[in-house]
Amino acid sequence: MNAPWKSGLPGNRDPFAAYICDDTALDVLRPVVIELGWQPEKCNKGGLRNAVQSLSVSASPAILIVDLSESGDPLNDINALAEVCEPGTVVIAIGQVNDVRLYRDLLSSGIHDYLLKPLSPQQVHDALSQALAVFMAPKAGDADAARRHISTAVVGTRGGVGASTLATSLAWLFSDHHKAATALLDLDVHFGTGALSLDLEPGRGLTDAIENPSRIDPLFIERAMVRAGDHLSILSAEAPISQPLMTDGSAFVQLEDEFRQAFEMTVIDLPRNMLINFPQLLADVNLVVLTCELTLASARDTIRILSWLKANASHAHPMIVANKVQPALAEISKADFEASIERKVDFIVPYDIKAASNAAKLGQVFVDANRSSKATAAIRQIAERVMGVSSEDTLDVGGEKKSLLGNFDFKAMLAKKPKVDLTKAD
Repeated sequence: MNAPWKSGLPGNRDPFAAYICDDTALDVLRPVVIELGWQPEKCNKGGLRNAVQSLSVSASPAILIVDLSESGDPLNDINALAEVCEPGTVVIAIGQVNDVRLYRDLLSSGIHDYLLKPLSPQQVHDALSQALAVFMAPKAGDADAARRHISTAVVGTRGGVGASTLATSLAWLFSDHHKAATALLDLDVHFGTGALSLDLEPGRGLTDAIENPSRIDPLFIERAMVRAGDHLSILSAEAPISQPLMTDGSAFVQLEDEFRQAFEMTVIDLPRNMLINFPQLLADVNLVVLTCELTLASARDTIRILSWLKANASHAHPMIVANKVQPALAEISKADFEASIERKVDFIVPYDIKAASNAAKLGQVFVDANRSSKATAAIRQIAERVMGVSSEDTLDVGGEKKSLLGNFDFKAMLAKKPKVDLTKAD
C-alpha cells in the first residue's frame, strides 16, 4: 500500500474516517482509501448524523468525509458536527445537490471541499490528496516556512478603465522585480488581452480546463500554462465568440487551488460579469484591486461592487485604484469621488496615452515598456503594497471573520485570509 504523505498527519489519532449514506459511494471510496494506506473499515455506513453521534464519543480523525445526502439543512447540521470535532480536523463533504450557492456557503463555513455525487475514483483521490497537503503545508513560525501565497483579483468597475493593463503589469512586476513565481489567470475567455499584452499565443489551456475540469492537476498546470518569463506563467484564451461560456465555475476554483500549490503569487484578471456569475472565485482571494476612473458612472459602480464585496467576500482586502487620471479633465474631482464612495482612493495612476501606445507597439506589458513613466511608478507602488500585505494588514482592513466551523483546520491554511493555525492544538 502506498501512503505518500501519511507522515505529515497528526500521530495521536486516526488519519481518516468517512460516513457515507449509500453503497455505491462506499464502493468508490474504499479502493482509494486502500491506495492511500488507510483502513477501509474506516468507511462507515451512515451520513452526517451518524458522524456526529460517533464522534461525540470518540476521537476525531485528521481527515473526515461526511455525506450530506440525507441532511435537510446541511449548513445547520454542520454546526452540530463542529461541536464534536477536535481542532485540526479537515472536513470533506459530499452530496447530491449541484448548487453553486451551497458550494460557496459550505466553503465559507469552513468545509475543505464539497464533492458531487456520483463520485469518481480520481475525484476522491484528488480531494484527499489536497486534504493531505494541508498537513504538509509549513506552519506559521516554522524557521523554513514558505512565503504565504497571495492571490490578487483585478476588477474593473467599467469597461476600458485599464484593469487588464494593471493586471498584466502587476504580474510582470511580481515575477521580474520580486522574483516570485507568479500565475496570471485571464478570465475574459472570449476577449482577453493578457497573452496579447505579453506578445504570446494563449493556447488552449483555459478552454480545455473549462471543458474538462477533472483533468486539472499539477501536470495539467505545467503543460497548459504558457511561459512568459523565468517566473511568470499565463493561462488565457481566445475562445470562439460563437461558443458561449458553459461552466458552473468549478474549473476556475480548481485552477486557483492548483495555483496555490505551484506559485507564490496569483493575479486574476477578473471581468465584473464573471465576478457576479461566479462569486466562489473570490473564496480564496486575499486582495481585490478595484480599478476605476474619476467619472460618475465609475463612482456608482465602485459603490455597488464594494457593497457586493462586503456581503460576499468580506475576507478580501479591497484596494481602490483610480486609473487614467487627468486632473484637469476629470469628470469629477478626486475629493468628490472619495466622498461618493465613502472611502479614500488608495492609488492614482496618471493617464499616459503615449506610454500605452509604446507598450502595444513593442509587444510588452506597460511597466516593462515604460520604465521611467509616472504611471509605471504608481503601478510599482501598488505592487509593493500587495507584496507587503501581512496577516495584520488583512485583519485590520476586514476584521477576522468568524467561521461556523471555528474548530476545523480550513483550506485557508494553504492560501487565503490568515487564521490561527489550529493543528498546533494537537
